[in-house]
Amino acid sequence: MSYYLAIIGTKDCPIYELEFGTNRQGGDGVARFSPEMKELNPFILHAALDVVEYVQWTTNSLYLKAVDNFYSYMISAFVTAGNIKFLLLHETRNEDGIRQFFSDVYDLYVKTLLSPFYFTNQPIQSPIFDQKVRQLAKRYL
Repeated sequence: MSYYLAIIGTKDCPIYELEFGTNRQGGDGVARFSPEMKELNPFILHAALDVVEYVQWTTNSLYLKAVDNFYSYMISAFVTAGNIKFLLLHETRNEDGIRQFFSDVYDLYVKTLLSPFYFTNQPIQSPIFDQKVRQLAKRYL
């Protein structure tokens, strides 16, 4: 099973992207979408931004659940108070796990914001942030 996470800044630009999964393919142990799907992932999530922006005003919750789908893939969303959007492309329903994953990734993002060397909408390139997101994915997804 493959997942694709994107954190979208307030100017609708991706500030963090990660492809990960639990299905081991190939000798390197990294899960992968098909080559055609891998190229479409950013476009699918970007197309779902309009739906996310519509749904975010209809609820008081930060976690918006599955807001859109593309063939057999679903897009789940989490919107922060600062209008940063966390989008996850996935194949199966796992709302509790995804909610916990988003919540913990949000905690990591807030800790990143507290750094005096990070500015909003700047790409997150920290290897520690990446490693912790991967650990959270293993735990919840």
